[in-house]
Amino acid sequence: MKIVEQIKLPVAYEMELFEQKFLLSMSSKVALLNRITTYIVNRKGKQMRPMFVFLVAKMIDNGQVSERTYRGASVIELIHTATLVHDDVVDDSNRRRGFFSINALWKNKIAVLIGDYLLSKGLLLSIDNNDFDLLKIISVAVREMSEGELLQIEKARRLDITEDIYYEIIRQKTATLIAACCSLGAASVKPNSDDVEKMRKFGELIGMAFQIKDDLFDYGEEAIGKPTGIDIKEQKMTLPLIYVLNNCSKKDKKWLINSIKNHNKDKERVKQVIDFVKKNGGLEYAISKMESFKNEALKLLEMYPDSEYKASLNLMVNYVIERKK
Repeated sequence: MKIVEQIKLPVAYEMELFEQKFLLSMSSKVALLNRITTYIVNRKGKQMRPMFVFLVAKMIDNGQVSERTYRGASVIELIHTATLVHDDVVDDSNRRRGFFSINALWKNKIAVLIGDYLLSKGLLLSIDNNDFDLLKIISVAVREMSEGELLQIEKARRLDITEDIYYEIIRQKTATLIAACCSLGAASVKPNSDDVEKMRKFGELIGMAFQIKDDLFDYGEEAIGKPTGIDIKEQKMTLPLIYVLNNCSKKDKKWLINSIKNHNKDKERVKQVIDFVKKNGGLEYAISKMESFKNEALKLLEMYPDSEYKASLNLMVNYVIERKK
């Protein structure tokens, strides 16, 4: 059995029911809209986000979920899907998860409007049911994701990222959404409890580890869907590179920065940068940081009694670190 299927097992029933509720939550009187939203639902990925929501809710509330849990998972998916549709427009991207993006099939204007529609559906689903606490969790996440993206763009121009700024960027860009899923799962069954903050922190730590793992793929030999060195070509500052930049001689630092700024399209030069980062301990350092985020996340889980849901979350944390793509 694939590890993702194994993780999903204790919430398989909830996930099936969620899919039906999620499609309903997007429905409209406009035929074109329904055609596009059906396309969106059919090209779903691993569905990690709703899985986090249900696993956390069930771990905290002795295997129970409420209608609020389903609404919370739907709101997260609606608003996150809206940001992805808009991202594809911003990045001028024609593919997502191997499928054509909305903008590739229906052009930018429709894609932007679809994103707006999904966003409004997410807001209304919460407001109509007085789930203001859940809406606040997801709204903070969207604000932080936008800030993280913009902070990354601002810093990439100057290549002067410190490790602390890097953590702030990935906390906002990647970790904040997983944190929202976990805290939302807790808030859906036990609002205003300590669990909401504990699970937010748990999700954030997983998100940090997840992003560092992504950074490491840029230096890997394996085919993982993104070619090696793509981050360097895009002048994205990743942890292995930041560590080496901050710990090498002035001469090497000058060469590295010049390579990234002015020679990032030169395959041979990019390969030299990758080799330099590997030789100077960049990967080992990033792996040790990733492991420490993982261990902190697992420590938070230890506070809860053993259950199949906790076991699945444990598996999920390890999967994030060990995945091959």
